[in-house]
Amino acid sequence: MNRTLIGLGGTVVALAAVTGVAVVAAPGDGDASATAAAHKPVERTTLVCPQPSSSDVAETTWTAFTPKGGPGKKGSAELHPAARAGDGSGKGGSGDGAGKDAGKDGDDKDKGGGKDKDGNAGKGDGKGQDAGSEPVVSSTTPGTPVTAETDSAEAPALVGTADGPFAPGWTVQQTTTVSAGAGRGLHGAACSAPDTSFWFPGASTAAGRQDYVHLTNPDNSAAVVDVELYGKGGKEKAGAGSGEGITVPPRSSVPVLLSTLTAKPVTNVTVHVTARTGRVGAQIQAADQKAGGDWIAPADDAQPRAVLPGIPKDASSVRLVVFAPGSRDADLKVRLAGESGAITPAGSESLHVRGGMTTAVDLDDLTKGEAGSLVLSPADDSSDAPRIVAAVRVTRGKGSKQETAFIPSTAPLTHRATVVDNPTDPEKGSSAAHLALSAPDEGAKVRVTASAGSGGGSPRSTTVTLKAHTTKDVLPPRPSGGKGSYAVTVERLSGGPVFASRTLAREQDGVPAFTVQGMPDDGSTVAVPHAAQDLSVLNDE
Repeated sequence: MNRTLIGLGGTVVALAAVTGVAVVAAPGDGDASATAAAHKPVERTTLVCPQPSSSDVAETTWTAFTPKGGPGKKGSAELHPAARAGDGSGKGGSGDGAGKDAGKDGDDKDKGGGKDKDGNAGKGDGKGQDAGSEPVVSSTTPGTPVTAETDSAEAPALVGTADGPFAPGWTVQQTTTVSAGAGRGLHGAACSAPDTSFWFPGASTAAGRQDYVHLTNPDNSAAVVDVELYGKGGKEKAGAGSGEGITVPPRSSVPVLLSTLTAKPVTNVTVHVTARTGRVGAQIQAADQKAGGDWIAPADDAQPRAVLPGIPKDASSVRLVVFAPGSRDADLKVRLAGESGAITPAGSESLHVRGGMTTAVDLDDLTKGEAGSLVLSPADDSSDAPRIVAAVRVTRGKGSKQETAFIPSTAPLTHRATVVDNPTDPEKGSSAAHLALSAPDEGAKVRVTASAGSGGGSPRSTTVTLKAHTTKDVLPPRPSGGKGSYAVTVERLSGGPVFASRTLAREQDGVPAFTVQGMPDDGSTVAVPHAAQDLSVLNDE
């Protein structure tokens, strides 16, 4: 019986060989012809954007962009509205109003309902409606940004896919201005790829804060998600609601109020989102009654070291929140890579983080007038040091004119990263954009390129040299003759690891509103192993 099964397997492989299907040759199998994996452009990218805001005084802009140079000539990049599926209770909502007032460059209107982009009828499952047939944002040409705007409190979460030449480096930014009320200020989110696990240090269930984790499912089957909260004493006890087994229907978004998941208010918590089945996009929107708010992006995967780039030079306060997954304690060195070199914050030279617990510390007068990046590293430089995730809550302004933003630990930029929605004419009331480029280990050289604007113009580039152990505040170039908003792409040319972020800042009724987005590598390429026909697999002996 075993020999018969092997023979059938050999027959299948033989058919594959005859029809020209390649067999992957794994390195180390004695094949001297095996070569290193080649890096080739990705052919398909999926992104999700959370629901922008439920405020009646919010205005949102979505901006999408793909750098030039992708494979092939045919392809598309579209974002469609996701259904609104309730508040995490599993009851769901109607999804009515999704996509109203949203269209490319403010012209096209989404109708909702109908069929999704894969042509599946919008039957739903009693927990929300499928995505509408008309895209909210649709890209037409790589290298040129496209925008959509809405001022509707019913603006939906978005689910999108790019393929062909639009896939490598596809980047979407969601920027929302909330003019009054809780969370007033500038909220920015880089739309993210779906995954199965996310860490969010820096969230809160304290009085005066309303933090929602938005779970968005881009696929055609339901996802089941667990949300766990960890405070200074470890895992928090459940409150009125449970974070276990949250069902996120297909192509739908579920917001979960974090304060319902703890038995008592907790000032500093780390949130862990895991998908039991399926995958989701996850981001947290933090809204403070007095100090504004912003989106909290997921931290980089837990590592022994963490870099948090782009703390503004005029930060009035900085709160560092660190979590060590597992049971091992972590002892860390704390350094700030500033414009003139690395410094040690007075009184906060080191930090002890207990395993499975959240540790928070206020770093008073951290930047001393210099933009910088916080670098956390193991105290003993052990190769077996415990892993951590971290984020900082940054405050600008004072008193009733405060605004906050969050900077999580960010992955290094190994090849290329892009941010969009940079204004071409900030002197006329738009937000100003600044890059923070950090080389915490050794010097590096990067190229910064401004794309054409959404309203025209041509690209411009400049080269920036970074000294070791420093962070440089860079005003990116603007496109020649450009109008509207544009994209900025940063490419590492040589040297050590580079960590980057972009800050958008805008004066809003005397409030220094701002938002910070990290710039990890855009994942525009994937390693493809060497492949060749191998007829020796036909031998079943």
